Amino acid sequence: MAYKTIYKPKNKSKYVGNVDNIVCRSLWERRFCKYLDENKNILRWGSEELAIPYISPIDDKVHRYYPDFLMEVINKKGETETLLIEIKPKKQTKAPTSKNKRTKMKELIRYKINFAKWEHAKNYCVENNWKFLILTEDHLLP
Repeated sequence: MAYKTIYKPKNKSKYVGNVDNIVCRSLWERRFCKYLDENKNILRWGSEELAIPYISPIDDKVHRYYPDFLMEVINKKGETETLLIEIKPKKQTKAPTSKNKRTKMKELIRYKINFAKWEHAKNYCVENNWKFLILTEDHLLP
């Protein structure tokens, strides 16, 4: 069974979207919600509140990608910047290496779809002068 919880922010005024429907699909996402909610340098944030159209390499049709987080932050230079964040296990950010053909095919499909989503997200960010980041366990674990 997949991990899924609803996050209840302490600082509701910082949240952009429905504060009663912040879905965390992993413990990492939940921890990141808490970080965004409680960090004074985060001005505004949202979780899966933005839809970016992308073309799937699997069926060649347009789908919608909902990045995990959108945040407006005061950076180290004291400037405001907008970041689009995706949280994924590092394994899902690289081409599959599994020896099992069935497993490798599933991982390859997931990887190709994710890659297409991320390429469209990067382009969307360039157009809006934002930054796109993929965070893995390397960034999220102490």
